[in-house]
Amino acid sequence: MKLEEHIFQSASLIALIDEAVEFMINTPTVFVPPEERFSGGGVYALYYRGTFSLYQRIFAKNPELPIYVGKAVLPGWRQGRGAVKENAPALYRRLTEHSRSINAVSNLKLKDFSCKFVVLKSQEADLISTVEAVMTRKYNPLWNSQVDGFGNHDPGKGRYEQAKSEWDVLHPGREWANRLKGIQPDGNKVEEKIGVYHVNKSS
Repeated sequence: MKLEEHIFQSASLIALIDEAVEFMINTPTVFVPPEERFSGGGVYALYYRGTFSLYQRIFAKNPELPIYVGKAVLPGWRQGRGAVKENAPALYRRLTEHSRSINAVSNLKLKDFSCKFVVLKSQEADLISTVEAVMTRKYNPLWNSQVDGFGNHDPGKGRYEQAKSEWDVLHPGREWANRLKGIQPDGNKVEEKIGVYHVNKSS
């Protein structure tokens, strides 16, 4: 077997992905969640401009550095295009969920957050996971790499034996997270990781 005969490479595909990422980076910055409800899935980035001591020194020096990158796919997307609910507000709903998480905690303020996003519909929706992955590798956002758990959901009744996430230890207040009974991460170690991240982003 010659492995090279099985490896697919496409310069046009790379160019298309780069175009989508560049488009997203240059979209207008809006509130979290956006003021108007909209349909579709896509990719988004959250930005922080507040005074939380562990974050302020990072993002004051790097205003274009997102604190989190995520995606939202339409219901039915994984089952195939015929099952996709094109009019579902998947991306808007995800941003609204994040706003509730931020509002619930005691040491963050929603007004200090903004976002950029790109809506990907029809055949372009197949790029959602790829664009998210490229954005994450490009910026290595803090809440994607060093502080785990921001995007977590309520595990539901009977599943509260698991531990709190690093994000919930650092930012207490989500009601469902307070029910989690597992051994939680060491807050000091989380802060140490943020310190290393700051040094790396400043170098």
